[in-house]
Amino acid sequence: MLDDFETELVAALPVLRRYALSLCRRPDMADDLVQTTVERAVEARGRVEPGARLQPWLFRILRNAWIDTGRRQATRGTEIDVHATPEAAVTDGARATEASLMLKQTVAALETLPADQRDVIVLVCFEELTYAEAAGVLGVPAGTVMSRLARGRVALARRMGIDRAADA
Repeated sequence: MLDDFETELVAALPVLRRYALSLCRRPDMADDLVQTTVERAVEARGRVEPGARLQPWLFRILRNAWIDTGRRQATRGTEIDVHATPEAAVTDGARATEASLMLKQTVAALETLPADQRDVIVLVCFEELTYAEAAGVLGVPAGTVMSRLARGRVALARRMGIDRAADA
């Protein structure tokens, strides 16, 4: 069974949310402020004077929570939700740079290949088509796709300095 404090607290929730929305203008943040207010009020319920109205005290707690949030954000700087923007996730700078350079080198070497080999490599390796699908796109037999792909990979490796025969 609810006591007077809990009854008044529950009754004040819509008013608290409205006040929180007026402060922050964001529903998600307003909900967080109301939750913080309720938590702080429950922890400090012994400090409420008997017979005093609860709402002004709750408003003061909510406003202080809003000020605390503002101070916290000022010291933290801009926050970005990593799940909403995966490109903001922490990356290894050296690896990312190396991968970017390798990609540029690969694209440049790919441009020097004959068109028939380049088309097969793009369709099979980049677009991930099967040999049969690539053959259908190019209008050639699947065996021709496989031989062009093999020749193109060897030529691409040589142009990029990844000649395995030289390594052996």
